Amino acid sequence: MEATHSAGKLCHTEVFDAGNPLAERNTRWAIILTAMTMVVEIAGGWMFNSMALLADGWHMSSHALALGLSALAYAAARRFSRDGRFAFGTWKIEILGGYTSAVCLVGVAGLMLFQSVERLVFPSEIHYDEAIVLAFLGLGVNLACAWLLRDTHHHPHAHGEHEHHHDLNQRSAYMHVIADAATSALAIIALTGGKFWNFAWLDPVMGIVGAALVTIWAYGLLRDTGRVLLDAEMDAPVVAEVREVIAEIPEAAEITDLHIWRVGKGKYACIISLNAEETVQPEEIRKRLSIHEELAHVTVEINRHK
Repeated sequence: MEATHSAGKLCHTEVFDAGNPLAERNTRWAIILTAMTMVVEIAGGWMFNSMALLADGWHMSSHALALGLSALAYAAARRFSRDGRFAFGTWKIEILGGYTSAVCLVGVAGLMLFQSVERLVFPSEIHYDEAIVLAFLGLGVNLACAWLLRDTHHHPHAHGEHEHHHDLNQRSAYMHVIADAATSALAIIALTGGKFWNFAWLDPVMGIVGAALVTIWAYGLLRDTGRVLLDAEMDAPVVAEVREVIAEIPEAAEITDLHIWRVGKGKYACIISLNAEETVQPEEIRKRLSIHEELAHVTVEINRHK
C-alpha cells in the first residue's frame, strides 16, 4: 500500500482560540465583589445564627476561590498561548479550570447538606431581621456578578444553528454565582417564613434544597468539561459532516480511521485516513473539508487501492 499525507502548517505555534478578554476582565471584577460580600455574610450568619445565611456565605467563599481559578486559567492560557510544548494550543487550560470549579461546587453542596441537616436536628434561635437584610445584600451582589459573567458571545455552527460553542470556563464562573444567587433567594424565603409564620425548620430545609440544586448544576458542568478534556467529541455534528463530505466523492473512497477533537471554542482538529483510488488526492479532500470553518487543523492520509 502506498500512503500519502497532507497536513496543515505545524501546530506548535498556531493559536486555535483567541481567548475571551472581556470574560477574563469581568471575572476579576466578580472576584472582588464576591470576596467583599463573602466576609459580610459569614460574619452575619454567625452573629445572627442563620443557617441559610451562613450557608450562603460559605458558598460564596468557595465561589471566590472558584472565580479565582477561572481568572487564573484565562491568564495561563493567554500566557502560554504560543508555547511550543502545547501541540494544539492552551485552550484546554480554561476547560481544566472549569472542571476544577465544578469539583469545588460538589464540595460546596456537601458542606451545605451537612450543615443544614445538623441545624435541622439541633435547631437554634435566628435573628431574622438582620439576616434578611444580609441575604438581600448577597442576592444583589450575586445578580450583579451574574450580569458581568453572562455569556454574550454565542458562536453558531458554520452551517446551521444546531450547535452553540460556549466558553466553558466562563460558564463555570457563571454557574457559581448563579448557584449563589439561588442560595440567597432560598435564604430569603426561609428567613421570611421563619419571621412571619414561625417556620424555623424552613431555614435548614432550604439549605438542603440549595445543596440539591448545586449538585445538579455541578454534574452538568463536570459532564461538559469532562467530555472536552477526554476528547469525547465523536458524536459532535461536525463528525457526521466530515463523513458526508467523503461520501460525496465520486471516486471510491472509504474512511478507515477518523479522529476529531476540540482545540478551541467551536474549533476542531481532524485526522482522517482513507482507502481511495489513484485519482483522489489529499489536497482535494482538504479543499472539500475547508467549507467547514470549524475544522482548524486537518491531516489526511490516503492508502491507495492495489
